[in-house]
Amino acid sequence: MGSIIKSSRNTVTAPRDLVATQTVAFSHYNNISAQLPLDVNSGKIVEGGVKEQAEQCLKNIKAIVESIDHAMHDVIKINVYLKNIKDLDIVDDVYATFFPRYLPTRTVMSVAALPMDAVLVQMDAVISNGEGSGTQAPCDLVKIARNTANAPNSDVSTQTVAFSHYNHISAQLPLDPKTGNIIAGGVKEQTGQCLKNIKSILEAIDVPADDIVKINIYLENLADIEAINEIYSRYFPDSAIARTCGYMPARSVIVVEGLPMGALVQIDATVSHGDGTPPQAVEDRHGLVIKANNTHNAPQTSLSTQTVAFSHYSNISAQLPLNSMTGNIVDGGVNEQARQCLTNIKAIVESVNHVMDDIVKVNIQLKNMADLDAVNDVYTTFFNDNLPARTTIGVSAIAMDALVQMDAIVSNAEGTPPEV
Repeated sequence: MGSIIKSSRNTVTAPRDLVATQTVAFSHYNNISAQLPLDVNSGKIVEGGVKEQAEQCLKNIKAIVESIDHAMHDVIKINVYLKNIKDLDIVDDVYATFFPRYLPTRTVMSVAALPMDAVLVQMDAVISNGEGSGTQAPCDLVKIARNTANAPNSDVSTQTVAFSHYNHISAQLPLDPKTGNIIAGGVKEQTGQCLKNIKSILEAIDVPADDIVKINIYLENLADIEAINEIYSRYFPDSAIARTCGYMPARSVIVVEGLPMGALVQIDATVSHGDGTPPQAVEDRHGLVIKANNTHNAPQTSLSTQTVAFSHYSNISAQLPLNSMTGNIVDGGVNEQARQCLTNIKAIVESVNHVMDDIVKVNIQLKNMADLDAVNDVYTTFFNDNLPARTTIGVSAIAMDALVQMDAIVSNAEGTPPEV
């Protein structure tokens, strides 16, 4: 437990941010903050259009990755946030030059706003960390990238990439894997197809759906959430055991402006991987337990668990600025709402005997990007140590007409049984 420490690092070869650390490593993963298309020397957005901006985002990620003695083939997952989904083909042309052989898992969307007005694209990433952190002994863990014909294949991403005790699943669109086309029907049918595709990917690697620890749902119209939830509830809990204990993964719902191929919804997932990846020994990898926890000190919902821990990470569901006693949005403006989101996260983190400085990554969705400075003023007061990695996007709507929503990933040094 005491041998694993969080390693927060910045490099002068990539743009610095006063409210986020460029990369935060813990155990076998690095979490990289969203990179804007900024020139490191000038601090300004690079000249040109989306092609030049996408290239600069990836150059900044590459500089961070190389500053910690890694390479781009160590990237496990990339999220691409576009101002205009029509720019995706241009971005993909650039993207392919950074991943000529191996393709990470990936999620793509267009959003209402990005930090800095002229920004057309930003990207964040998750990186494998075979050397571990702290006094963990370095281990030549193998990354396992897999595809199945039973789910849609892509020329720009791998369906699932496993490293150590986690699998990362690319965002699944509502595509028929045989035709590669969006299925007929509305948002209910599309949601069912997204979840069916995820389940097919998991079945291909002998993993049940109840091993999912975190789900992200990206939808174009927040009014569709009830229809989506109706279908979602048919898939989770997935097994008799999970139904008995009422297990639901952690979850975030994010409103987007556009999705690839004009889809109404897409879904990605983070999955526990008790088998580990070679050369982890059998006694080190088998029998790890998912630990799901709720506390009355933060808002609860039947559709997700507040925090789901597996091995050395806990995944926290998106928190709205709700008073846990009343279930209502707190009074005030964005300052008060940001404080309540963070207060809820803090209550969840402390309920599992952790502290806010154990957080390695925070994701923020804002109704109005002009509120970012006000959010930052509150945000920094919740941390005493190095700030987590962070991604911020603007959205056109948040549940309950909130102004801000946040989720988080937390380091979990004690692991989950029997890894103690």
